[in-house]
Amino acid sequence: MSTQPENRSSAIDPALLAKLTGGLGDHKTVEKICGEFGHLYSEFLPDVFQSETGLSISVNYSGFQMGRMPDLVASLGDFSLVDGSLRNWCPNFVLACGSSFVIGLMEHMLGAAPETVSQPAERPLSNIELDLAQMVFERMANVLRSGVNAAGGFEASLELPHNAKDRPAPEADAPIEFGALIRMTIDIGKVTSQIALVIPQKALLKTKVETPRATGQVAKQKQEWADRIADQVRRSHITLEARIRLQSLTLKTISKLAAGDIIAFEDKNDVRVEVSANGRDMYSCEFGRSGERYTVRVKDNISSEDELLRHLMG
Repeated sequence: MSTQPENRSSAIDPALLAKLTGGLGDHKTVEKICGEFGHLYSEFLPDVFQSETGLSISVNYSGFQMGRMPDLVASLGDFSLVDGSLRNWCPNFVLACGSSFVIGLMEHMLGAAPETVSQPAERPLSNIELDLAQMVFERMANVLRSGVNAAGGFEASLELPHNAKDRPAPEADAPIEFGALIRMTIDIGKVTSQIALVIPQKALLKTKVETPRATGQVAKQKQEWADRIADQVRRSHITLEARIRLQSLTLKTISKLAAGDIIAFEDKNDVRVEVSANGRDMYSCEFGRSGERYTVRVKDNISSEDELLRHLMG
């Protein structure tokens, strides 16, 4: 009687299998390479920001962690994230940025005096702030590409940024992949935050990090940043609210109102309406009707375009 040989591949420890196939390194080796990435960013990213925005930032390496890729990403907390790939180097790395840095950066880009920008609370970013985060991630990816020198000189490819709370859960049957989380502090004025990279060790262990020379000769692009932020605001959807003043009633009458009762508008002719967004009055309007829909017609601007943009971006 013959028996089929037992399939033992499923019983191999994932960590042992990763070590045997070059996907998991020893602590000392990973620590050395992560430190080199930290040095790359601390030397080069501030130069990029200074050249392109005129703003001074500082970046300092703060440590690393080893573990499974999804666990490392989940440990970051209230960060904005973006998935990336770089041909001939790594098909699936993750860039991360603390929300407080993006919030503080936006205030600086809007012209706030540095001494007035205080440490913001960590929170998920708005859509407008995620647009600015994309610009930050593009610079982080450029530094990464310059340091790993992947063959072919390809640009990194990035997905759209998202908040950590909106990241899809990993697939249950996804292959187990070990990575390294590289943490760095990043300061802009009084605001202190973090940036991070999560890189599969299979790519990390083959990487020789080279720090490009920080020449400071990149053309200034401060106006481009400001223009892109303003453009994103103009294309963003904003919920408007309209307030109509009603006829004054006594408290006794108000307390007896019931379903079906009618309260008249205060104005007898053109009914005045104040339209606001995010708590700020924007337009003075008149109430009307078009077909079966009630409408408001803009009569006057309460705030200038620049004031509105600054308020909505803030």
